[in-house]
Amino acid sequence: MKIAFLGSRGIPARYSGFETFYEQLAIRLVERGHRITVYNRSYFIKDVRGYYRGVRIISLPSIPSKHLDTISHTLLSSLHALFQRYDITYYCIVGNSPLVWLPRLTGSQTLLNVDGEDWSREKWSGFARWYQKKCEWIATKASRVIIADAQGVQDRYREIYSTDSIFVPYGANVQTNTGTETLQKWGLHPREYILYVGRLVPENAIDLLIQAFTEVNTSKKLVIIGDASFADAYRKHLYALSDSRVVFTGYAFEQEYAQLSSNAYLYVQPSGINGTRPALLDQMGFGNCVLVRNSPVNMEVIGDYGCWFDENQGQGDLKSKIQLLIDNPEIVESYRNKVTERINTYYNWEWITDFYEDLFQRMVSNMSLISYDSYLKQKDKIID
Repeated sequence: MKIAFLGSRGIPARYSGFETFYEQLAIRLVERGHRITVYNRSYFIKDVRGYYRGVRIISLPSIPSKHLDTISHTLLSSLHALFQRYDITYYCIVGNSPLVWLPRLTGSQTLLNVDGEDWSREKWSGFARWYQKKCEWIATKASRVIIADAQGVQDRYREIYSTDSIFVPYGANVQTNTGTETLQKWGLHPREYILYVGRLVPENAIDLLIQAFTEVNTSKKLVIIGDASFADAYRKHLYALSDSRVVFTGYAFEQEYAQLSSNAYLYVQPSGINGTRPALLDQMGFGNCVLVRNSPVNMEVIGDYGCWFDENQGQGDLKSKIQLLIDNPEIVESYRNKVTERINTYYNWEWITDFYEDLFQRMVSNMSLISYDSYLKQKDKIID
């Protein structure tokens, strides 16, 4: 099949979960003989042209501002896609929903991965927030298939818009990298730091994590991997909250990311906005004990394989749980010993690729569609 992925910053993944998802799925589909195209933002990824690991790369410009960057690039990508005759056109980000109908004019089957409640993010206000919320309704009309990355998101679209979607989780790779070169660069030691990974934006609640951590009695450090575009004020706010134990590394990829992840003592996910956090799955794949806010989506992901703090009690409970896990390394080790089972038995990239391949084929053949869980049961996969 001829398949295109639109709406992200592009691959290789250097920004967020959507880029990681596109890269992991696109490469696997190429290996299975499909012709895959990913649309990149030319200002963001400048060193990749032509092909990346067998995936065709189309680099197009955008208007690089907070409100117009994504939609302007996706518009150009959609217009280009009109002339490519893709069998499948896959969009991400609900704010792109007004454009999803375009490829359907030439017979392409479209999917839109809506993520969580994007309109509720603190970066949106006024018209932008209204637009993002309106895009949820538009998504139910414009796309052939809506993809939800968590069952909580699926429930939301069913309850509010009376629209069925297909739940497909993100995946993760079970892996480890015990190298320490990156740790030495930042003055770190194995198992002597707590880790957070994500964009430095208000909805990710990094300020909550820093405030809780600075009250913890420990010599361990807090390492924060990530950055964000158009978020200078929040970044400065985080710096002001931090003490000498907090280390900001900026973005980290490939070997640097793997080393920092593999050697962490504990991973903390303080945010609770609906939508699965691929970084959380990544850290479970690295075998880390994870501590998350007890939002429905986070609890859905970790099952019985991680720890949680009460979002209603906020900073106080987060501080207490971090202290508890630092003071009781045997608890951390017990979760570390079993957490990868969760990835292998549900969040498995190969199984997810199998499902998408089946879903795409059903769409182009006009066959009835089935859920991810139903597919796994048909294939005798294990569901935890």
